[in-house]
Amino acid sequence: MEYKEFVTKVQDAILTPIITLLALAAFVLFIWGVVQMLASAEDQEKRRTGQQHMIWGIIGLVIIFGTNAIISLIRATVGG
Repeated sequence: MEYKEFVTKVQDAILTPIITLLALAAFVLFIWGVVQMLASAEDQEKRRTGQQHMIWGIIGLVIIFGTNAIISLIRATVGG
């Protein structure tokens, strides 16, 4: 029983804030890409850079939320 409590405390105190910060960073990267793309409509290179930031932000969010969903599914299946 102590092991489950320890894992829960570690998840609540360390993992959840880290995952939240990573998701926030990916979202900020996406928004920065949108701003960069809209602000430099005439410069093709800056638009391409903005698009790349948007793509990497979306990829980061998909990875973070996908991993979270898989872990939740495994925990529900195993009973943890």
